[in-house]
Amino acid sequence: MKRLLPLVFIFFHFHFLGQQAFSDTTSGKKVPSVSLKDLNGKTYNTSNLGFSGPVVISFWATWCAPCKKELMAIHEVYEAWQAETGMNLVAVSIDDEKTKRDVITYANGKAWDYTVLLDPNGDFKRSMGVNNVPHTFLLDKHGNIVYTHNNYAPGDEDILFSEIKKLSIE
Repeated sequence: MKRLLPLVFIFFHFHFLGQQAFSDTTSGKKVPSVSLKDLNGKTYNTSNLGFSGPVVISFWATWCAPCKKELMAIHEVYEAWQAETGMNLVAVSIDDEKTKRDVITYANGKAWDYTVLLDPNGDFKRSMGVNNVPHTFLLDKHGNIVYTHNNYAPGDEDILFSEIKKLSIE
């Protein structure tokens, strides 16, 4: 029992406090340059996605239930968010070569209005320091990372939107 207690403490420390620590280390950093393709084969450079307002980058996978819940929660309010703040969302799938066809089927079936990029080799995931999904980043209009969030619980999208609104005021 004495050996178990430190392990429990370490787990809770990294699970609940790790998000804030990670946020502090990425704040103000730029997104690295990686070439990724969208569902139609168009190539995007991640350091210049071409949007003029705030950008949310959400790392997800078809096998990740919390990822799909987060993206569906945002999908329900996405049009209103865009109208109010000018933000855009880029959903980056980390599905590998074997399951990337599932991404196309899933995203098209949900009629997502946002850009879906494929990262089957995990190059962008690694360059952004993503260890698990869902992992969400918020970029300001200059491409600086200003907020990051790991995992998903209902209501997290409201916190994200409040961070987006702060950027649209600037």
